[in-house]
Amino acid sequence: MPQRRLPWFALLLLPGLARADSLSAVDTVWIAVAAALVFFMQAGFALLESGMSRAKNALNVVMKNYMDLCVGTLVFWGVGFGVMFGTSSTGWFGEDQFMLSHADGSTWAMLLFQIMFAATAATIASGAMAERTRYVGYLCGAIVITGLIYPLYGHWAWNSEGWLAKLGFIDFAGSTVVHSIGGWCALAGVLVVGPRLGRFDRHGQPRTIPGHNLSYVALGGFILWFGWFGFNGGSTLAASVDIAKVNLNTQLAAAAGAVGSVIYRMVSRRPILLTETVNGSLAGLVAVTAGCAVMTPGFAVLTGLVAGALAAFGARMLLALRLDDVVGAVPVHAFAGAWGTLAAGLFYDGDLFNPERITVQLLGIVVAFGWAFFTALVMYMLVSLLTGLRAPALHEQRGLDLSEHAESGYPEFPQNTLYNSELTRSAESRP
Repeated sequence: MPQRRLPWFALLLLPGLARADSLSAVDTVWIAVAAALVFFMQAGFALLESGMSRAKNALNVVMKNYMDLCVGTLVFWGVGFGVMFGTSSTGWFGEDQFMLSHADGSTWAMLLFQIMFAATAATIASGAMAERTRYVGYLCGAIVITGLIYPLYGHWAWNSEGWLAKLGFIDFAGSTVVHSIGGWCALAGVLVVGPRLGRFDRHGQPRTIPGHNLSYVALGGFILWFGWFGFNGGSTLAASVDIAKVNLNTQLAAAAGAVGSVIYRMVSRRPILLTETVNGSLAGLVAVTAGCAVMTPGFAVLTGLVAGALAAFGARMLLALRLDDVVGAVPVHAFAGAWGTLAAGLFYDGDLFNPERITVQLLGIVVAFGWAFFTALVMYMLVSLLTGLRAPALHEQRGLDLSEHAESGYPEFPQNTLYNSELTRSAESRP
């Protein structure tokens, strides 16, 4: 069979076609690399959260971070991606692309990238609810977050047919879509599960329960900061020159967030703590995530400064309300995420303080709170009733490493004798 020859004018187009194909491939490679960076953030969360927890719960915290990624991956592929990015006839939810099996390269890249975002939203609750939450109950919550709570709001804000997106809502990489959603779910979980034993005295005054390894906290903070260059830079969805400004603003806001936290501690005449300094930088990262592509570097610094101070103040406010957030996830992700989303509207480059844009941003913030918090509150209440959410007091005293996993993160350490002494007394009292 003779070969078909291209017409002469097609030869003139070949260099352009090859360039377009190579650009598409480069974009796909960048998104895949960025997804790997966001995946590495799970290690940062695991280190930071386990470091802020006591040694007897370190393994349990890591296991929750490990498995919410695994469970969340499968749930988001099966259900969440379709809810979020499927065809929408109403602007409220996606109607196809469930359990995706056939797609083009750009869709595969988007699915991979968004799996990592869904896992990030789910894992935020882990640190807030640490040290007293049952393993299976926590994973039930992660399933609902990755399969419904996160993707449905994401559909409204990030699907081109979503009703918030059509209003012009700005959230470039997810200050609200990812972080505030996860933070409000964490707040609901903290309310339902209650504080750790001994966290507050009989008068409601907080007692300090220090984490077991602050070096892990610092290392986890560095890893999260590093991964954020993929989180924000990858949200360009293209290997373009725009990445430079996005990641510069990310770096500036993170640094300013730490400084804002330190300034707050100095002004309030309190010791400058490592944990709050690391959380300040994370709050800066969370806050700039919405506007890193649409604001100038100076406003990125301002956004980070305010976020760092807000996270430190928010942690004190939660304690005043007798809410026990082990790692400060709610102020870092929910409060700083809401502020950053507002800042993206306030400091929009070339059109500062536009009241219409600010109104849309406020609407998105309020809707995120209403949807995520109340849905998660009902969900955690149901989990508490059906499978159990709060670990028994004896298990909490002994540590969830042993009671939930029959393993210990530090087997060479002497085991807490309270559990064994209780068992001994119980056995001796029997006839």
